[in-house]
Amino acid sequence: MTFPTPQQKPEDIFDLVDENDAVIGRERRSVIHREGLRHRAVHLLLYNGKGEVFLQRRSPAKDMNPDCWDSSCSGHVDSGETYDVAAVRELVEELGVVMTLATLLPIEKIEANPGTANEFVQVYRGRHDGPFVLCPEEITDGRFFPPAEIDARIEAAPREFSPAFRHIWGRVRDRFPSAQA
Repeated sequence: MTFPTPQQKPEDIFDLVDENDAVIGRERRSVIHREGLRHRAVHLLLYNGKGEVFLQRRSPAKDMNPDCWDSSCSGHVDSGETYDVAAVRELVEELGVVMTLATLLPIEKIEANPGTANEFVQVYRGRHDGPFVLCPEEITDGRFFPPAEIDARIEAAPREFSPAFRHIWGRVRDRFPSAQA
């Protein structure tokens, strides 16, 4: 699998959205992040047959939350794209995994807020035991964790996890088999 290098990829264009997640315009990624404008993203949490959740460690080259643990895969919704299409695309781009919407369950939509960097986030859950082909420009490491270990690690060292992941995990952690106490 070949991944595009950052130099080969033009700057992304995202839809700007209002407080109801209705599209009101389009803008470059850099402007959206610099000005804190509302936009859309997807986060996917994949679990295996043991109920463990796969997390990725973001590349130190990332401009936001470098070297932090994050959702199995995540990314922005491109302009004109739906959340569902973005979810399937991100799985291929970041993990080299082809899954269909029939195998992904949308489990929560989170309103744009400071904890999500002003992104409306559609969170999906899916079952996959690997293996994964990690995109080296995006991810330096990835592995499965029992949900209780994720909880303990966030408690002990919250800065090792992206703020968006901490926010999302707090909202959806009870939707994983071994997270239920």
